[in-house]
Amino acid sequence: MEFRHTSVLLEECIDNLNIRPDGIYADGTLGGGGHAMHICERLSADGIFIGIDRDKDALDAATRRLAEYPCRKYFVQSNYSDIRSVLKELDLDGVDGALLDLGVSSFQLDNAERGFSYMQDAPLDMRMNQDDPYTAYDVVNDCSKEELTRIISKYGEEKWASRIASFITGARKEKPIESTGELVDIIKAAIPAKARREGPHPAKRTFQAIRIEVNDELGQLERAMEEFCDVLNPGGRLCVISFHSLEDRIVKETMVRRENPCTCPKEFPVCVCGKKPDVRRISRKPILPGEEELEHNPRSRSAKLRVCEKL
Repeated sequence: MEFRHTSVLLEECIDNLNIRPDGIYADGTLGGGGHAMHICERLSADGIFIGIDRDKDALDAATRRLAEYPCRKYFVQSNYSDIRSVLKELDLDGVDGALLDLGVSSFQLDNAERGFSYMQDAPLDMRMNQDDPYTAYDVVNDCSKEELTRIISKYGEEKWASRIASFITGARKEKPIESTGELVDIIKAAIPAKARREGPHPAKRTFQAIRIEVNDELGQLERAMEEFCDVLNPGGRLCVISFHSLEDRIVKETMVRRENPCTCPKEFPVCVCGKKPDVRRISRKPILPGEEELEHNPRSRSAKLRVCEKL
């Protein structure tokens, strides 16, 4: 199956990166290379592109897709939160721009065997890096009712979290829950019929929550935001596309704090903490997809782009 992903907010990202032909640019969530292709075509032979992804399939696909471009290219299997280590291995001090697209790729969703989708029956997996030992099967079958409730409530913002956790722990007493199809049926049974008829697919929030837990997505994002802000060269920009409120909150709060780091009490007439801003936000509000993009790519509906620039 070809690794594909419709790049969200593509023009907005490329415009905001302010790409210099001889600059150094990193894509921390490389995927199939959709955004990366448009970065690389703006780089000269003196430019450097760094593509990072946890997924070997993504790296293989992007390596092929970007082969024709003349810039120096490095493809690294790693977590984007390890950008500082990646740069050290490449003997680079910083980057002139970076992009993080936090969405799950179309390939991962549509490839049934990966277990990301609640629309297809598959083994419970959901690992972005298939070498990682921790899977959705482990979450569903090993976590206590209290742990499952916390995960589903916090990461999925699911109002029926406790009831879903109860149904999961009840079902696994009979036999292990092994497939996404089995899990979907359990979730549907747990959510009252009236609630199932309203809003998104009844399993959407729970699947999101389990995926976030399996891949430590929010913890990695918190670390990545700090690291990428640190490694930006002066004038360099960080573009981050998020897809749900938990991600967007982390992105926004990090940018706001780095823009306004003073910890002095508000009543102090002058700052005495000595903390200085090291980034500025390009816009106070997130950049959203336009009507044309929404029409052609419904998965972009929840996307938000935030951009900051290193001072």
